[in-house]
Amino acid sequence: MEDTGKTGGAAARQLLKDGFDVSTLIRDPQKASEWLQQGVRVHQGDLNNGRDVAAALEGVDGAFLMLPPTMTPAPGHPEAKTTIASYQDALRIAPPPRLVLLSSFGSERSSGLGNITATHLMEQALDDLAMPTVIVRPGSFMENYLYGLHQAEASGIVDFFLTPADRKVPMTATADIGGEIARRLQEGWDGRKIVELGSRFSPDDLAQAMSKVVGRTVKARPVPREAWTSTLEFMGLPPGSTGPIEELNDGINSGWIDHGVIGTESIAGTTTPDEFFAAARK
Repeated sequence: MEDTGKTGGAAARQLLKDGFDVSTLIRDPQKASEWLQQGVRVHQGDLNNGRDVAAALEGVDGAFLMLPPTMTPAPGHPEAKTTIASYQDALRIAPPPRLVLLSSFGSERSSGLGNITATHLMEQALDDLAMPTVIVRPGSFMENYLYGLHQAEASGIVDFFLTPADRKVPMTATADIGGEIARRLQEGWDGRKIVELGSRFSPDDLAQAMSKVVGRTVKARPVPREAWTSTLEFMGLPPGSTGPIEELNDGINSGWIDHGVIGTESIAGTTTPDEFFAAARK
């Protein structure tokens, strides 16, 4: 893995806690000090170089791979395609005994996915692997709504692109994702499995959880669809780059992107919004 975010780090910390040796691929050695102090074997390299990834896979009992998240992918998702091609090369050179891939809910679809088109492309490209493989499809990351804590404290209103405010959608904390990845890597299994991970919460549920943390009544307020572009640009996205995120949220709101795919295994999340926002506030 490359620890580009909290998910890989959560999986690594759980594996270390369980007494396993961990190795990681990191491009910037300045980011490796924390892992070196914990006894992690650090490989310096680039996810987009198949030989670098293969070097990190040599001799492991199991591997976890994910795509670095891209908020504003270029048309055609060339960033994801480059990394996927690197993974294909690496898995041919140094196939691990078992593999866990981080995907996303909705990745069985081939269109209308916005940002998560990348995980669909990864699943499609790596669908013929010989080694046992688990694909984890979490719901919407709870971390995506951390922005709301400041807004809740300041005004008692939190804006959401999810609508209506009482509609529950699959959500997952990265700590739960990391724990599930670590658990799967420690197990033995045959063939290819797809796991849907998360529990259903609504914007109203998140607002209620925030209210307990900030000590005031908090209401969820859906952003009108016609205001999405300007709102996302106000939040810092470059003009003209908001299309993928808008398409993603349209897909979630319509039910096009959801859990409940036939043939998948369903695992509930263990972190509640109350617990998540309380921990984040600390």
